[in-house]
Amino acid sequence: MAQSLLFKVKKCTPEFVTPSKPTPHEIKLLSDIDDQDGLRLQIPLIQFYKYDPNMEGKDPVDVIRKALAKTLVFYYPFAGRLREGVGRKLMVDCTGEGVLFIEADADVSLRDFGDTLLPTFPCLDELLYDVPGSSDVLNVPLLLIQVTRLKCGGFVFAIRLNHTMSDASGIVQFMNALGEISRGRNEPSISPVWCREFLNARNPPRVTCIHPEIEQEHGNNNGTIISLDNMVQRTFFFGPVEVSKIHSLLSTNMAYKYTKFEIITAFIWRCRIIALQPDLNEEVRMMSVVNARGTSFNLQLPNGYYGNVIAYTVAVTLARKLIENPLLYALNLIKKLKANVTKEYMHSLIDLMVIKNRPRFSMRGLFVVSNLRHSGFEDVDFGWGKAVYGGPANDSSFPGIVSYYLPFKNAKGEKGLVIPIHLPAQAMERFVKELDSVLKNNINKGDPTSRIIKSLL
Repeated sequence: MAQSLLFKVKKCTPEFVTPSKPTPHEIKLLSDIDDQDGLRLQIPLIQFYKYDPNMEGKDPVDVIRKALAKTLVFYYPFAGRLREGVGRKLMVDCTGEGVLFIEADADVSLRDFGDTLLPTFPCLDELLYDVPGSSDVLNVPLLLIQVTRLKCGGFVFAIRLNHTMSDASGIVQFMNALGEISRGRNEPSISPVWCREFLNARNPPRVTCIHPEIEQEHGNNNGTIISLDNMVQRTFFFGPVEVSKIHSLLSTNMAYKYTKFEIITAFIWRCRIIALQPDLNEEVRMMSVVNARGTSFNLQLPNGYYGNVIAYTVAVTLARKLIENPLLYALNLIKKLKANVTKEYMHSLIDLMVIKNRPRFSMRGLFVVSNLRHSGFEDVDFGWGKAVYGGPANDSSFPGIVSYYLPFKNAKGEKGLVIPIHLPAQAMERFVKELDSVLKNNINKGDPTSRIIKSLL
């Protein structure tokens, strides 16, 4: 990624795109998962598309703007505004006022961004303009979309989502619907379903599980053991070779009891704590975002549900134990994370949100991972084919402590994932050294798309 890339973007005046047909004017309550404090933020996403000669003469801005108006007929709550009621309960006032839309042109080609498109992206504020007064949570547009034409005939589709409305799966469902209508369909292949009451608190609410991810903070012990000063970002590729190297730290009969996600996450977490050099008696936490839509969770949500169905489950230990024990110790902590999330766990979490007035996440000693390998952002097609890159634009939800796992294929054709890591400069040097001691330079040597990709945060 050409992080030093500078270019000019000419933006038209932001406009409101409203549903193309009349839609119900009503109040729709969010679920008690949706309106928790930790999701009351804006999430920026970005998609890059190549020029397609088959689409010659078609303007992506015009195509997407017209399709957006039609899509909002089906997803009309997105055209409304968020309100807050008694007990901080959030609801959508389906006013039909519309979503913000920006038409733009950039004097740059897709190839100028480099061979490897990964966050954080240069001039993101130009590709997704923060319209003044639009970035709050309440009483503002729920979506902001900017479509930027590139000199090469490609374009950038950027969208900012109020996270209380949808998680990754939910917004991909909306974007796929927008893509289908852009390609000529009259309606989405998956009909959107609201039904947020499925994830509301029980009567009476009752907390039956332990939820360290939202423990109440005491005193000033609210640090993340990481300073945001002098931060750098590097992105690491983990393919078959790298995973095999980490496997070698485990006995043969143990290695295949764990998933690639568990092995990589345990390894990254341990290396990160070693690099940060916290007090050995300090509590450290690793939070994983779990998508609870699968049949194993048995939440019985209807097909087309586009609300938040996620849990933030946490592994907790002392820095000393993580550093002094072999990788297997961290690995067993990670393996328990998803197993902890059951149907009862989700309902207990929902009930806790209501009982405790939707508390914030505990940030103490925290590192967050969000696995987006199977989210499908890159598959969204507006008529110009799949995205060259699709997914998060930055880590603004948890600055400095969140890492997204993104699907990636390197120049050798090896499929794996890339993980952006943010650390203070000296800690990053120690982190790379720790990785190299195991991976023996497999990360930062070889073809250009499997090496460490350096950039300033």
